[in-house]
Order: sequence, then structure tokens, then C-alpha cells
Amino acid sequence: MYSSYGINSVISNILLSLNNLYSNSVEGGIPSSIGKLCNLTYFDLGGNKITGSLPEFLEGIESCPSKSPLPNLKQFFLDDNQLVGKISYWLGQLENLEELDLSNNHFAGIISETHFSKLTKLKSLYLSSNSLTVNVSSNWIPPFQVQDLYMGSCILGPSFPAWLKSQKELKILKFSNASISGVIPNWFWDIFYNLHTLNLSHNQLQGQLPNPLLMSQMDYLDLSFNLLEGPINFENASYYELLDLSHNYFSGHIPQNLVERCMFLSLSNNHLSGQIPMSIEEMFDIEVLDLSRNEFTGRIPSSLANCSWLYALDLGSNNLFGTIPNSLGQLRQLRTLHLSNNQLSRKLPSSFINLSYLETMDLGNNQFSGNIPAWIGDGFSNLRILILRSNSFTGEIISDLSNLTSLQILDLGDNNLSGNIPATLGDLKAMVQEQRANTYLQYGVGTEEYYEESLVVNMKGMSLEYTKTLSLVTSIDLSGNNLSGRFPQELTKLYGLEVLNLSRNHIAGNIPASISNMHQLSSLDLSSNHLSGSIPPSLSSLSFLGYLNLSYNNLSGAIPYTGHMTTFEAPSYAGNPGLCGLPLPFKCPGDDDDDPNKGASNGEIDGDDDGFIDKWFYLSLGLGFAVGLLVPYFILAVKRSWSDVYFDFVDFIAFRLLVKIRKRRINRGRRSKLRRRQ
Repeated sequence: MYSSYGINSVISNILLSLNNLYSNSVEGGIPSSIGKLCNLTYFDLGGNKITGSLPEFLEGIESCPSKSPLPNLKQFFLDDNQLVGKISYWLGQLENLEELDLSNNHFAGIISETHFSKLTKLKSLYLSSNSLTVNVSSNWIPPFQVQDLYMGSCILGPSFPAWLKSQKELKILKFSNASISGVIPNWFWDIFYNLHTLNLSHNQLQGQLPNPLLMSQMDYLDLSFNLLEGPINFENASYYELLDLSHNYFSGHIPQNLVERCMFLSLSNNHLSGQIPMSIEEMFDIEVLDLSRNEFTGRIPSSLANCSWLYALDLGSNNLFGTIPNSLGQLRQLRTLHLSNNQLSRKLPSSFINLSYLETMDLGNNQFSGNIPAWIGDGFSNLRILILRSNSFTGEIISDLSNLTSLQILDLGDNNLSGNIPATLGDLKAMVQEQRANTYLQYGVGTEEYYEESLVVNMKGMSLEYTKTLSLVTSIDLSGNNLSGRFPQELTKLYGLEVLNLSRNHIAGNIPASISNMHQLSSLDLSSNHLSGSIPPSLSSLSFLGYLNLSYNNLSGAIPYTGHMTTFEAPSYAGNPGLCGLPLPFKCPGDDDDDPNKGASNGEIDGDDDGFIDKWFYLSLGLGFAVGLLVPYFILAVKRSWSDVYFDFVDFIAFRLLVKIRKRRINRGRRSKLRRRQ
């Protein structure tokens, strides 16, 4: 590994080329002494750990015959580093520069016409993934004719860049997330009909595409996440590596001849209708097909089985009906399958047993019926996510689900399942340990062209959508069924489980004290069952628990209102007549008498005095708290190293005071009720 000094020593010995240090863990900054390298033709320090900013000026320029910086440099690569600051003006003076790559750094500031003033030979410009703003005049004509232009995440808008009109040799144009709005001008499609790659995604582009769109050389088109509308109609489109028109407002039918071959096709989140075209069966090498969240009708084409290289198939959230074709079991490379939120019915095809690489099976919110097939428990060693919720499945939960050793999310909620919860669910290996490695669930043809898994998980009383962190979630949802029997003690062996929802069933018996072993639980819902006995005091040790619902059971006794349990309000315990103690307004029998109720029978409570005391209590509390914050302020402004300790202490005191206030309010409520009784 080179140090900053090492870079200086290496560069000082370079005469013609610096090309063997790419992705070599080089550290340090770029010295201004590179200006002395008059004969340098190639400079590549990409993929390292270079920090700091580019030197504002270069040393030794006067020693070069042309008196200009790096007069022979043709390629300059500093991509994928940690460089900051502004782009130096001397870069615009590199008269022989053909390729410039500063992408994936932390550069910021304005790029003006001066930054490009003498780059007449430039063919490739890569500035993506920085925080740069391009500020040029509306009639600016660049001195170069580039072929590859990458400026994603730079601010180029709001108007569509008119200077592109002069770039007649463009082959690759990537302007994603560039704050461009308005309509794509007609001249753009007329000039760039020979483009190979076009990415204008994540902007605010409006209007319609040309009908038909004539881009015969195009093999990569990404217009996703815009405001485009109207029909989709391509002509002479033979092959696309990627065609992504998702998250727009396109409408109408997909033409049968949309494209002959495609590896990645996403038309999701539009208003497309009609049937899924049969021509998709001819895309033999397609790997990702996403038509979700549209208005497609009809049946799933059985000919999709011809797409034998499919990794991801998402037809969710449409109006598809009928049965799942048995032929889909031939998609042996399939990793993720989403058919949720349709009107699919009858039984699941047994041919699915052949999908041994499957990681996600989401068939929720349909009309499937019958028993959960036994084959689901066999041969799916890679299955991470199984969602069958909101269907009409009957019968018992099969015990062989425990064979799904990779399963992290199991959702069988809102069906008609009955019987006991299998004790074997406690053997789900992926839920026994905390998920520490965040493995992105992405499927596709490259590092940029992929289908990203997205899933809605019911937890904490809400429906939350997960994408990037989905692989860290562990959840079991069996809610809304007819399950009976006891809470299986074996479930408490799932030490890594984060979400457990058994609500709206007929589960009886006690809550096992060993539930405290599930120390990763963040959401626990056991509401609307027939649970009895006391609430285990060990629940207070679940420090990650952010949602608790034990309402509408037959629980009794004192609520263990200690530790983390003090964060839950009365609704968490509603509908349990036998429960008492905080946060409920019902005092437990046998509580000691040294509370505000003592002496009530002798008429010793004075409402006016009580209100007077409470007013002074809150007034002194507020004043004391304000003084406690302001007095140390001036010290902390000087001694910032004390601030973390101090504010942690303030948070602790504030928490204790809020608990005290809550108790006083509840006690006042008790006294008020006592007055009414008298």
C-alpha cells in the first residue's frame, strides 16, 4: 500500500505512463508536482483511496516546451476515489486529452465553459456520481465532439441541455438524476438516431415518445422514473440489453412487435392494459421481466416457459386471472417470482417443485385455495421469502416448512388455516441467528441493470416496504386465520426473529416466559386471541421491542411496568378485563396504601389544592429543565467533547420525568373517579 509520500515518489519517477496502479489501495493526495511530467500520456489512479482535492495550480508548467500543463496527456482517470472540492480549471487546458474520468467521487461546485475551453480532442467524459452543477450559456457550443458522455447525478437542468445539439458523434449518453424537466425536444430524436445507449432516468421529463420511435442502433434505453405518457411503439427494434420504461404514465397496449430480443425488460408502474403479448415468448435470452403494477388482464401466457433464462418474473398488481400455467415450472433458473395482487385462483402447480433456485415466492392477495402443498417443504433450500397471505388456503400449516433452511420471511396471514402452530417452526435456521450480512437481493444482467427485490412487510401495526435492507428482515405472520392450541414454546428458540404476528386467531394458554429469549424482536402482536395468565415480566428485557399488542385476550394480573415496558401505552393491553396497573387506569388489588387514594373515605381530598399543587409542579419542572439546559450551554460551546455525555444525561432525566408525569395524571384520574363515587 502506497502512502501520500509514496505517490510523490512514484510520480516523480514516471516519464510516459502511470497505468499500473488502478485499484491498488493507493492512499494520499494528488501533488501539484504532476505538472512537471511533460511527457506523461496516461494517468490512471482510479479505484483507489485518493483523498483531498485536486491541486489548484500545477508546478513546473514552465519547464514544458509548450508552457501548457501536461501537454501530452491523453487519458486521465481518477474515478472511484474519495476526492472532494471543486474541479480545477487547469483540466480545461489539457489540449491533447481524449478521455477524462472523475466519476464516483465527492466533487462539488460549478462547472463552467472554462473547464472545457481547450478540450478539442475529448472523446469520453465521465463526471457521474458527483455533486456538480453545469452552468453554461444557452448558446454554448462545446469545443469537443464526444462519443461517451456520462453526467448522471450532475445538475444539468431544469431545461433540456441545448448544447447537446452540437454533439453529432454521440454513442452513449447517460444523464440520469440530472434535474432535467420539461419535454424532450424533437431535435433530440432526429439527431441521435444512431445512439447505442441512452439513460435519462430519474428526471422530470414530460410528454410523449415519438410514435413510432425509430432508434435502430439502440441497445440500451432507460427512461424510468419520469412523467412520460402516451403509447409505447418502437420500430425496427431488434435487440435491447435493457429496456426500462418503468415508473411513468404510459398507457395503451404493448405492441406485439415491441422488441425482438431483450435481456432486461421493465414496464412496471404504468397504466398499460390489455393482455401480455405472446411475442415475449420469443425473447429466449431474457433474464428480467417486470410488468408489475399495471392494468394487464387475461391469463398468464404458458409460453413464458420458453424464456428459460429468466431470473426475475414480476407480474404482480395487475388484473390477471385463471390458474398459474404448469409450464412455469420449467423456468429452472428463476430466483424471484411475484404474482401477488391479481385474481389468480385454484391450486398451485406441482411443477414449482422444479424451481430449486427460487429465493422469493410472493403469491399473496389472490384467490388460491386448497391446502398449502406439501412440496413447498421440499427442495427449496434457497427460499428466503414465502408469501401466501390473503388467499383462501385451508387445512393445517405443514410441519415440513422447517426444511426451508434459508427462510427469513414467512407470511401466511389472512387465510382459513386451522389446527395448531407446528412446533417445528422453531427449527427455521435462518431465524435462529441475527441477520448481520446485508446481501442485496438483486437479479439482472450487470452491475447497473438489475431487478431489485421490493417487499411489503406487515409489522408494528403498519405495512412497511423494504428494498435495500430486505435481506436483514426476519418475520413470521400467521395472523387472521383459525389457528388454535397453545403458543408453541419452540418458537422462542428463534433468537433472530424480528417480527412475530399471531393476532386474530384462537390461540390459548399462557405466553411463555422464555419469550425473552427472542431478543431481536421489534414487533410482537398477539392480539385478539384467547391467551390467559399473566404477562411474563421477562418481556421487559426485550430492548428492541418497539411495538407490542396484547389487546383483546384473557390476560390477568399486574402489568410488568418496568424497563422497556414503560414505553407502551394503554391500547397495547385493552380488552383484558383482568389486567391492572400502569399504564391502565386500574389499580391492582393489594397495592400499598401510600398513594393519593389514601384517606379518600375521610374526605381529605381537596380538588382545588390538588390543582394548585399540580400547576406549581409543572411550572417548576419547566423552569428547572430550561435552566438545566441553558447553564451548561456556554461550557459545552467551548468544551464540545462533553456534549455527548451531557445530552445523554438530559435524555435520561427527561424520560424519567415523562414517566413521573404519566403516573401523576393516572393518579389524578383515579382521584377524580373516587370523587364521583362519593
